Amino acid sequence: MESGARSEAKPDEEGPAPAGSSSGSKVYHERQRMQFCLLHALNNLMQEKESFTRAELDGIAENLVLTDPNKERWTPLSLIWKPHHNALTGNYDVNVLIAAVESRKKKVVWHDHRKGASSIDLDAEALVGLMINVPVRRLRGLWTGRHWVAIRSIDGIWFNLDSDLPSAKQFQCKEKLIAFLDSVLSQGGELMIVLQDE
Repeated sequence: MESGARSEAKPDEEGPAPAGSSSGSKVYHERQRMQFCLLHALNNLMQEKESFTRAELDGIAENLVLTDPNKERWTPLSLIWKPHHNALTGNYDVNVLIAAVESRKKKVVWHDHRKGASSIDLDAEALVGLMINVPVRRLRGLWTGRHWVAIRSIDGIWFNLDSDLPSAKQFQCKEKLIAFLDSVLSQGGELMIVLQDE
């Protein structure tokens, strides 16, 4: 599977469309390999191949372990289901996301799920993008988990940069994006706003 590609896209009247725009903007979209969805979501958010690496995220997870005040609660199963990183699926938790984003002079603000997505200032100058964490079912429902997805505006156009998609999907307008985010929140998804740290 291709790990990343820049592509062009055309708007789709029914909602998200393939990446790019009529202005010819290039969008970086990294496809998922194994279950490292936070890694791919962060690279898609930053719009740069290997902005983050697996080794860097593993290091962040290990540093979080060293400073965790609840270390005494760990069990032998923690070798696989680590406190901030699942060695079996390869995924990382929100603490790794926050530490990774902060390492790039950015900050994460949790969106209150009781408020609609329309309460987010999508035109804020400090806004880098959005990260969503959604429940997913795989293997015909035998396995359930969570999946990280980056949403970002590129040259004034919002894109769904989900690493499970074959290519980035363009939102036709902000209203379509807001409706999508409200749907995510209504289905148990979490929404985080990524801002430049002043």
